[in-house]
Amino acid sequence: MKLLVAIHDVSPAHDQAVQQMWRYCTSLGFQPALLVVPNWHGEWPIADYRLFTAWLRDVQNAGAEIFLHGERHDERGARRALGDELRAFGRTDHEAEFLTLRYEDARQRIERGLRCLRASGLDPVGFVAPAWLAHADCGAALSDCGLAISETTDAVTLHRRATRLASPVIRWSTRAPWRASTSDFVARVGSMVHANHWLVRIALHPSDVEHASTWSSVRSTIEHWLEVRHPWRYAAL
Repeated sequence: MKLLVAIHDVSPAHDQAVQQMWRYCTSLGFQPALLVVPNWHGEWPIADYRLFTAWLRDVQNAGAEIFLHGERHDERGARRALGDELRAFGRTDHEAEFLTLRYEDARQRIERGLRCLRASGLDPVGFVAPAWLAHADCGAALSDCGLAISETTDAVTLHRRATRLASPVIRWSTRAPWRASTSDFVARVGSMVHANHWLVRIALHPSDVEHASTWSSVRSTIEHWLEVRHPWRYAAL
């Protein structure tokens, strides 16, 4: 029975929060995967932040797994259809960059994102769409770009093996005060519901550390799972 932990929204825009979460996880003896956004909201190109990219290279060289997490993360310029609105309802405040993108647009953004990360000395092992939301065409674009791994809220997909591994994810939401106040309860319920699932994921976001109750819930949840599971690596799948 395995546990995967990942830090989402890794960007110089969230440098301090990301490194705080990283230090916490490594103090417990494991390295979380890092989901890197090349240019957060079109205003934080990682190429302009050499200290941050140097840190990413250092932790990658020490064994951390890097994922491409969109190109800019937001939906600027996208137009949602009704079906898109229904899929995203309650899950994101227009941060699902790949929700509406068909094959060619998705592939172009993935390729640009990969070029950006590789130019900074990073070698991503996979892709996770912002908010875990993407058009069905995205899977083909990922395969054609040579990426081995992606995930949604309910599964990890191994593209080279054409294998989908069911895997629930525990995460927190701080987008609104009422969400933050209920996140601890949702995480505790999730831990109970998924206790016997063979592969469970925990997703961390920079905003988690900004809310004392949420950050406390994150720490207690991770420490609970580490008592019963060994932290795993995506590549080991």
